[in-house]
Amino acid sequence: MKEFKKILFATDFSEISEYAFDYAMSLAGKFNAKLIIIHVINEPVDLRGFYVPHISFDSIEREIALSAEKMMDKFCDRKLASFRNYEKLTVSGIPYEEILKKADEEQVDLIVMGTHGRAGIDHLLFGSTAERVVRKSVCPVMTVRPSESGA
Repeated sequence: MKEFKKILFATDFSEISEYAFDYAMSLAGKFNAKLIIIHVINEPVDLRGFYVPHISFDSIEREIALSAEKMMDKFCDRKLASFRNYEKLTVSGIPYEEILKKADEEQVDLIVMGTHGRAGIDHLLFGSTAERVVRKSVCPVMTVRPSESGA
């Protein structure tokens, strides 16, 4: 069986991500792998000067980044109490691009992420970060859907 030395886990802090994390954690423990946890703040549309000039978009972006960091800290404190071989990061950008970029930079052996399993018009309109990662990744990707009984 292939050994995993570095595993990248992508989270959006949803229930589905929490469910997928159990798989990433299990594999990291089994292979004594480094677990790299990434959250990507979806790059917001830049509306400066268009609609509400009195709102500071830089301030809003800082608040979003600070909130995301707090969520990441809370997630890691709750989920990784006894596991120490991990790195956490929060970045801004287009989620699938940032996930693939980090996977390439770190030369990870596996990417683990949840998938919402959208279908039909929902999938057409919103696309799928997981699908894009699977299509473009040079390393294996494990996507985890919630169980039938819920995540």
